[in-house]
Amino acid sequence: MNSEPSWDLYRSFAAVIDEGSLSAAARRLGLTQPSVSRHVELLEQAVGGTLFVRSQRGLSPTDRALALAPHAREMLAIAAALRRTASADPGAVEGTVRITASEVMALERLPPVLADLRRRHPGLAIELVSSNALDDLLQRRADIALRMVEPVQKALLARRLGNVALGLHARRDYLEHRGTPRTLADLAGHDLIGPDTDAPGTRAMLDLLPGLRRENFALRTDSHVAHLAAIRAGFGIGVCQVALAAPHPDLVRVLPDAFAPALPLWLAMHEDLRGVSRCRAVFDALAAAFTSRS
Repeated sequence: MNSEPSWDLYRSFAAVIDEGSLSAAARRLGLTQPSVSRHVELLEQAVGGTLFVRSQRGLSPTDRALALAPHAREMLAIAAALRRTASADPGAVEGTVRITASEVMALERLPPVLADLRRRHPGLAIELVSSNALDDLLQRRADIALRMVEPVQKALLARRLGNVALGLHARRDYLEHRGTPRTLADLAGHDLIGPDTDAPGTRAMLDLLPGLRRENFALRTDSHVAHLAAIRAGFGIGVCQVALAAPHPDLVRVLPDAFAPALPLWLAMHEDLRGVSRCRAVFDALAAAFTSRS
């Protein structure tokens, strides 16, 4: 590499490797396809090798591209963090804060908390990442994380907010039609909703439901939101947060004495952000809301 490639080349490269085609990358970036193609060609010249080869599926990244991809994504994350940092004075409760949370938390529990926060601080803008992936706070892919797993990275300000109670639930009319199970063994005769892939979450679920296998689930999905929607639709029996089911009288908790696990709820942000007023205000607001509601 004889000269430092411009930022635009890395941005286009990252978009192509994420989207899988020049046209999709161009739409994402708001550029023309020839412009993105030219950026890739210039980066290939700069690094001295081919980054993509054409296939029936579109553009396939080479080994060189796969090696560069994590660094390009880290550059994007740092650039986004820079924009958030520059969005307002550090001493003002205004500007942009990026929060990452699981699907269910982001869609079901965070919106009213964020709405109240916005009313109190109208200068705040929130970027909400709805994902079950554990975004890296040290690389500033997000400013604040709300997770049901203990943060293990150093240099994080973390607070345990309590536990999230889980329970088996079904819609009342499903139970009226199929009957209410009296023991965990009775679940085998019901339409169960559970995880899809053979991941740690699947094994943990099966450990809590002895005698059941993945094949016992009539609906399998790794989306927790789809899981909750299926329970609400009356598909069958599934696991959801007790706090989400409680306001709905048509949802009935099943076997509360036999199945009552709880997950820890953690809030974390990079310790360097503790002095940034907007981040501290959001952190404290989430801590107050979920300490009382979890």
